[in-house]
Amino acid sequence: MAGDLPLTRNAAKPGQADAIRAAVRGAVQLGDSRPARAGDAGALHAFFSDPLVHTPIYTLPRPLTEASVAAFIETHVAEREVGTGLLFVREGDEGQILGYSDVQVWPEFAAGELGGALHPSLHRKGAGARGAAASFAWMFDTLGLDLLCETAALDNAATQHLLDGLGFRRMGEIVSTRPDDTTRASLVWEMTRAEWAEKHGAVQ
Repeated sequence: MAGDLPLTRNAAKPGQADAIRAAVRGAVQLGDSRPARAGDAGALHAFFSDPLVHTPIYTLPRPLTEASVAAFIETHVAEREVGTGLLFVREGDEGQILGYSDVQVWPEFAAGELGGALHPSLHRKGAGARGAAASFAWMFDTLGLDLLCETAALDNAATQHLLDGLGFRRMGEIVSTRPDDTTRASLVWEMTRAEWAEKHGAVQ
């Protein structure tokens, strides 16, 4: 994720950062998705290889190979162990990957970012919006975050519409760096726990 994020940096309350790291390490499910494991590299590479999946997402490995996807999974396993990141996959009935969620966390700021995608066969059915809203609520509730920070490419109208519709505040624009050191311009949104509770109902 972008090194400039989060834009708003309020220090976590005493003990909160450690609690967030523990919650990340203990997370075993996000909706109908489970943590990715090494054996998922082939199926996840096949999922990522669809241009409708990988084109809008700057955080995916480049070049996109099964080996680079395996390393992507390994990185997230290591992040989970220190409480700063999670990678979840949603499996179909035949073992194919139908979606993924990439959770990045800054415990020191009680902040996080959610990335992800669904298989193109699930597009335009409302599943993405429902899943994103449930995942954002989970990040506030289960991980104990106080702030979510999201990005989207300037031409990614679908994600922009999603974030605007959920009430995220537009914060401006940054330059995001891809794993191969190429860059893209990204719009940035933020949402606090209090703002989410006001718009979507209280979280614990």
